[in-house]
Amino acid sequence: MTILWKVLNNYLEKELFGLFLKWAEWRSAAVVVMGIIQRAVLHSRPGKNSEPVAENFCVEEASLADGITDGQVKVRTLYLSVDPYMRCRMNEDTGADYLLPWKLGEAADGGGIGVVEESKYGSFTAGDTVCSFNWPWQTRAIVEGKILQKLHPELVGGHLSYFLGAVGMPGLTALFGVKEKGHVTLGAGQTMVVSGAAGACGSLAGQIGRLEGCSRVVGISGSDEKCSILVSELGFDAAVNYKGGNLAQKLHECCPAGVDVYFDNVGGDVSDIVISQMNQNSHVILCGQISQYNKDVPYPPPLPSRTEAALRDKNITRDRFLVLWYADKHEAGILQLSQWVREGKLKVRETVTKGLENIGAAFQSMMKGGNIGKQIVLVSEE
Repeated sequence: MTILWKVLNNYLEKELFGLFLKWAEWRSAAVVVMGIIQRAVLHSRPGKNSEPVAENFCVEEASLADGITDGQVKVRTLYLSVDPYMRCRMNEDTGADYLLPWKLGEAADGGGIGVVEESKYGSFTAGDTVCSFNWPWQTRAIVEGKILQKLHPELVGGHLSYFLGAVGMPGLTALFGVKEKGHVTLGAGQTMVVSGAAGACGSLAGQIGRLEGCSRVVGISGSDEKCSILVSELGFDAAVNYKGGNLAQKLHECCPAGVDVYFDNVGGDVSDIVISQMNQNSHVILCGQISQYNKDVPYPPPLPSRTEAALRDKNITRDRFLVLWYADKHEAGILQLSQWVREGKLKVRETVTKGLENIGAAFQSMMKGGNIGKQIVLVSEE
């Protein structure tokens, strides 16, 4: 009886497992046929004075329309970008007239890259690789063709994700920040300091500062591992871990002649220390203030009186800038960045998280400095 029961039990297990596999195959096919997609929506707001967490986002199933209309394009998502500026979009009011807040219960959006599956927009055909600054956080989407830009993979040696980083907005931000606000002069022997130096923008800004003519480039980052990478892989002359204590002393040791150009990604105490060591007629490139993004303060945040005094007494420029101001130079900038990448003059680091379901965790990690280089979310394979 026992032997018969074992045989019957094994048979039932195999049959049930086979049925499960068939159901999984049917489910997978049905998802495509019925237009079922996944999308990452804003589930809750962290509040202006709180840190975002992965649970602020949730991934849910939704249906996609069967067809597209004139001017529309159906795309499959390959890569999505998570960036510090998105923190303000989690609030009811972004505090910026050029950025709209994300709506609760709706798919978030940002930089994205994908493949055209169907097009009724004259500029694109099926198979084209495209990108947008307003890409929905979905596995597939139907979008207006006018928001898309066709990509040329040969510019980046086939590394499509670079269009979200080194040859995308972070790269352009670093390039125009240095060129337009850094006042770098070849042969002037300038020392440049970059905070948030291992991040998407900072890791590029230091290298571009060198390419544009700085004689010494020093990075500030939050771990010994990051500092090591900055020096050994990305060509920085030195790097300081601000979490290791005595930042002012260590920075002075790295910059004995003072600081001429400061690419500021973080703000706060770190920036106050850097500014205190800047030279007469030097320049702050005000790129970001990530240390302040979880606080209810205006942008740029107010400075301590002693820092304001240092800026005034030393005639230090500190002008806000947006990469959007230089839209007429973007095409030339992309060509320059891609050339440097192909020639090996601009080294690229990325942190890749797989799966749309992990985009909330990727965003939370990025905001805490968990990434080295650009934080990318891989949604589907090319």
